[in-house]
Amino acid sequence: MSTTATTTAKITKKSNLNSLIALISAAQIAGIAGDFDFDALTAYCANEINLLDKKAAKAKETAAAKKTEKDELCVAVESVLTDEFQTRQDIAAQIEGDDVTVAKVGYRLTKLVELGVAEKSEISAPGADGKARKVVAYKLATVDAE
Repeated sequence: MSTTATTTAKITKKSNLNSLIALISAAQIAGIAGDFDFDALTAYCANEINLLDKKAAKAKETAAAKKTEKDELCVAVESVLTDEFQTRQDIAAQIEGDDVTVAKVGYRLTKLVELGVAEKSEISAPGADGKARKVVAYKLATVDAE
């Protein structure tokens, strides 16, 4: 027995407005008469699509700015980093605060790596049972002076 996956396109406000414009155009071509101002309806739909596009562009711009912006915890994590590799747990232990968790520190470390402020590497560290295990560690990024 074979199963086929059916995918459905997400219906958005923009796609509905484009469909409405197509219907208005078809109605005009077919000569459907009524108490409709086809040009006004088309202009309204086009304006709404334009507003949606502007809103989407602004949301992208805001998201991009937020991605590069550093919050208080990010600054604290950066200040704890040294030239020696440290694990997320070690870094989190050095930062004071009630809401500081290893997961939050890890997120900020990933952001710092993406910004080029920190380096990430796997190091070998002793585990709870005494055996060596691979862990991810971070340090300040080295700047190559030419």
